[in-house]
Amino acid sequence: MSKAHDLSGADWITSSHSTGDGGQCVEVARNLAGSGGIVPVRDSKKPNHPALIFETRAWSTFTDSLRG
Repeated sequence: MSKAHDLSGADWITSSHSTGDGGQCVEVARNLAGSGGIVPVRDSKKPNHPALIFETRAWSTFTDSLRG
């Protein structure tokens, strides 16, 4: 069963690599990584839809693999 997370304090940011032309963009709320240990990710075109929730360590592994 999934756990509900309070995302009301999420500070959503868009990647600096986003094109800004309404393309394929995601938003990430990194400010919840410290207190909640989660990194929410959502579709920038559908901000009212549910976000995907990643554990901080899983998100770090993912982003590190992209940089590598």
